[in-house]
Amino acid sequence: MSITIRQAEPHDAHAVVPLIIDAIGEIANRLTGEKSAEAVIQELTILFQRDDNRHSYLNTFVATEGEQILGILVYYHGAQAVHMDANLVKWLEAKNATSIVIDQEAHEDEAYIDTVCVAPEARGKGIGTLLLQFAEELTKQRGYTKLSLNVETQKEDARRLYERLGFVITEPWSIIDEPFHHMVKQF
Repeated sequence: MSITIRQAEPHDAHAVVPLIIDAIGEIANRLTGEKSAEAVIQELTILFQRDDNRHSYLNTFVATEGEQILGILVYYHGAQAVHMDANLVKWLEAKNATSIVIDQEAHEDEAYIDTVCVAPEARGKGIGTLLLQFAEELTKQRGYTKLSLNVETQKEDARRLYERLGFVITEPWSIIDEPFHHMVKQF
């Protein structure tokens, strides 16, 4: 298996958006202001193809084998999130969305792994680890000293993987009123 990781492109939405939804679940409803699965997919596709929000193709990297997208990484710096989330709130307000609260997910001095997801048929092959290692390298290349992520408190297998990769739980976190561990790796 020869996996490559590249910057996502707008036309990758068909493969990327379902993986984002798989990873973030109901948070996708909040980010799009939609309830039905079809509407969430449609609106998240619009957000992915834009350049001004956290789930933009510009913040997304894809793990591929040939032309097939097997996994995704959504990655940005915490300081960028403030501006991106303000854009998202404006977009939601223009849509008259019912919930326009966007929870902060990282500190402003951290590079942040927002989303990692591997396609179901490709799980267990080390692709998630490759994406996390790619995020580490990107963090170092960009001169950042901290890389963070949040993991739901009940996802113990994921937490153990992150700990094996050098992440440490630094504090409790809450996203849409759900409990998470905020984990950081320092360089």
